[in-house]
Parts: sequence; structure tokens; C-alpha cells
Amino acid sequence: MKAKVYVTIKQNVLDPQGSAVQGALHSMGFEEVDKVRIGKYLEFDLDTNDRAQAEARLKDMCEKLLANTVVEDYRFELEG
Repeated sequence: MKAKVYVTIKQNVLDPQGSAVQGALHSMGFEEVDKVRIGKYLEFDLDTNDRAQAEARLKDMCEKLLANTVVEDYRFELEG
């Protein structure tokens, strides 16, 4: 099974890296960029065919390592 994990900073948390990218884009002439939020994208191949087990394991991975749930949200997709 293939898992795709998306980790993003929560909407109510400041994103200084996103602000820096927005400023750089503006300085390059891309004035139409209004707001930038930075996140992480991860892909995993999971050695299981049990979808419920894969979802539970991914949730554990996200909450224990991949996302800081105090300031980040996560979501994942499973294929296969």
C-alpha cells in the first residue's frame, strides 16, 4: 500500500518560513501571491493489505514523529 502524508502548520500559528517565501516571491515580481504556508509531504510504501491497520499505524507515526500536533495538522491518503 502507498501512503501519502501531508503535514501543515495550523492556521492560527505564524509561519515565518511561509512569510519569507512570500517576501522573496514579491521581490521577484510575483505580487499576486497573497499568502504562503509551508508544509511537508512524505510518501511511504507499507507492507500490508489491511487498510484499517495501515490507517492506525499511520496515525501513530504522524502523532509520534512526523507532525508536532501542537502546531501542525496532518492528513494522509492510502492507495492500493
